[in-house]
Amino acid sequence: MEQTVKFAENVMLVDASFLGFVIGDMKSHFERKLGRELKEVLLQDLFTYMALDAGIKPGAGCVQVFFIYDEANVALPFCQPSDLKKELDNTAFDCQLGRFEFNSFQPADFATLEDLYLESLQLLVASADVKRLLVVSFNERYGEKVLDILATSNGKEVTQLRMNNPERPVAFHWDFLAYPVMQSLGIRGDELD
Repeated sequence: MEQTVKFAENVMLVDASFLGFVIGDMKSHFERKLGRELKEVLLQDLFTYMALDAGIKPGAGCVQVFFIYDEANVALPFCQPSDLKKELDNTAFDCQLGRFEFNSFQPADFATLEDLYLESLQLLVASADVKRLLVVSFNERYGEKVLDILATSNGKEVTQLRMNNPERPVAFHWDFLAYPVMQSLGIRGDELD
């Protein structure tokens, strides 16, 4: 991600391999548990739910979504659309919250997905343009580094969507990624009682 990019006030940074893993794992688990097939995730719905969890309100304007992905994860399983390069890069959708603009980035040369994700996160945290930041990172792989970077987010409204409690106290909002994924899969609350 180049530093010449003009950022919106609302930005989501998503590790696509982690998001894909969570969607696939939850779909498989809940299909067995509920005894029925779950629908595919419509990304428009999922990102609207995620934005609401981050406190984005109707009329927020542009929400930039940056996917970081690698060769092993070029598509989001069980999602429509799914191909990060062919179907999602440089695309957008409009909803009551605003315009969601998707861009997909892949590490080049000898960089890893983790390197690109952390470098992108640092860039977003340092940007004066970004006021609200939603983060979906692969915490089991590089979560401590993410927490270190987010600790420097002076004045930004930060939300991290994760699958477990933070390992240490944090000065930003966090919530469970499972909730918007479950909504997107069509799992009803009364089915979980």
